[in-house]
Amino acid sequence: MDSLLNLNVVLVLNRHWQAIDTRTPAEAFCQLAAGSATALDITPSQLRPVRWSEWLHLPIRPEDRAVATVRGPVRVPTVVIAVNFGRVPKRRPPLNARSIRERDGFRCQYTGRLLGPAEGSLDHVIPRSRGGPNTWENLVWSARDVNTRKGNRLPHEAGLQLKRPPQPPPELPATVLIRNPHQVPAWDLFLAT
Repeated sequence: MDSLLNLNVVLVLNRHWQAIDTRTPAEAFCQLAAGSATALDITPSQLRPVRWSEWLHLPIRPEDRAVATVRGPVRVPTVVIAVNFGRVPKRRPPLNARSIRERDGFRCQYTGRLLGPAEGSLDHVIPRSRGGPNTWENLVWSARDVNTRKGNRLPHEAGLQLKRPPQPPPELPATVLIRNPHQVPAWDLFLAT
């Protein structure tokens, strides 16, 4: 199991308080110590930016996570603000089955048939056995039976034709791609649900 220091449990905001990334506590501590970020002390009644020198001495509440240091326990921030960063970067979704399925509109790219998640699978247009890479341009959502029939052949060799050539999806603001897999309650203040 990963230690707390290596889990992405810290949300990073830009100086306009827009979510832009996630960090591990180790990375967040480095940003705080370098002065490139401030931590948010979040209570039910306030959101208060706190510099590193003060953060080290904040009390640890029952709901807080903490790490042990030679000076004693230090609270792990749940949200930090990158004080010198103002924009929201753009990124592509992660390259995985869900993103390919969404890019392809939940349709088989050979038949055009609308598919549920269990009815489809990823297909390498150029099969991996022939050197086909795992890229946006080589992966499509395909009906399982069509994918099985195609096997390790090229589409034209299997009598198939793509409805449209696969390409990377457009880049999106990083804010819409951030997920909260560790269910950190403080993130809900900054992430669209």
